[in-house]
Amino acid sequence: MTGFMWNLLLAVTWVVLTGDAGGVNLIFGMLVGYAVLGVMQRQIPSIRGYTRRLPRLIKFFFFFIKELIMANLTVAFDIITPVWHMKPGVIAMPLAAKTDLEITMVANLISLTPGTLSLDVSDDRRVLFIHAMFLDNEQELRNSLKDMERRVLEILR
Repeated sequence: MTGFMWNLLLAVTWVVLTGDAGGVNLIFGMLVGYAVLGVMQRQIPSIRGYTRRLPRLIKFFFFFIKELIMANLTVAFDIITPVWHMKPGVIAMPLAAKTDLEITMVANLISLTPGTLSLDVSDDRRVLFIHAMFLDNEQELRNSLKDMERRVLEILR
């Protein structure tokens, strides 16, 4: 988060120095700030690793959009066909996420995907309970959710 704030500060500084407050100039300032932070991150411990997060975030964005579209299509297909294909159930997924922020992000992204809903976190914060509409293959669903968790943790850590 510190790296992003520095990037934003450098972008605003760029806008002030150039005298153009347009959106394109602000984006260009963000890119210039990103490059400057990429050079400086070895000397400043608080921003170390910042430039590795953006490519991961972009990859996660496209991954999540793909997952969102596929889940929507599955739910829509089940709604428009006369035969119900859903087999609802609850699974317990062990968490690799440790902090409150990580657990919250994983749980919310799972709940945002149609067909899955985060129900609860165990008292020791090691297990997330998830309701799934389509529990045909429990291990496949668990692997898919673990992949999403792994990608979220790559961004946050």
